[in-house]
Amino acid sequence: MGDARDDPNLFLVDPDMRGILPLDDFHIPKRLKRRVRQEPYRVTADTAFTRVMEMCAESAEGRETTWINSTILNLYSALYREGHAHSVECWDESGELVGGLYGVAVGGAFFGESMFSRATDASKIALVHLAARLIEGGFTLLDAQFHNPHLEQFGLIEIPRAEFKRRLKAALAVDADFYCGRSGSSGSFTGSGAVQRITQTS
Repeated sequence: MGDARDDPNLFLVDPDMRGILPLDDFHIPKRLKRRVRQEPYRVTADTAFTRVMEMCAESAEGRETTWINSTILNLYSALYREGHAHSVECWDESGELVGGLYGVAVGGAFFGESMFSRATDASKIALVHLAARLIEGGFTLLDAQFHNPHLEQFGLIEIPRAEFKRRLKAALAVDADFYCGRSGSSGSFTGSGAVQRITQTS
């Protein structure tokens, strides 16, 4: 992580308690479930990775500064080009990018890094589609890094460092597929399909 967007230095974080979103117990609030099924946005994957990162790095209401600096942007862009980092994007009817998230996939673990929203529920819908994709692709661990009240509605739990490392070790041995065997990197679920895939598991 970085201390600030204009600080090029990086540091590693290994918290005592780790926030994760259990994929076998992922929860979609009832109102959001209806919203996802209505498909207010077009959802894609890996079609605007750098732009998603840039928008995650922008200041927004309630978040005047971020930790995503130019060094992180360059490193994660390289990981994306190598097929290790991924993004999920939400587009409105005019074709504007209004929400999304990005992270890194290793084995059966996905490390969520950041998300942004410029329209109602956009980042939440991106997260639901991410969870459906991970479940379908055989992932076993969705790391959220820290406790975040915003993620509690999706079933976020905190586990001790030792337990996280145990789960991580098991997940790294899994051969998961972010693209779920689908042709084309942008192939995504329908809203109803994403909800159904998650509820089949949880």
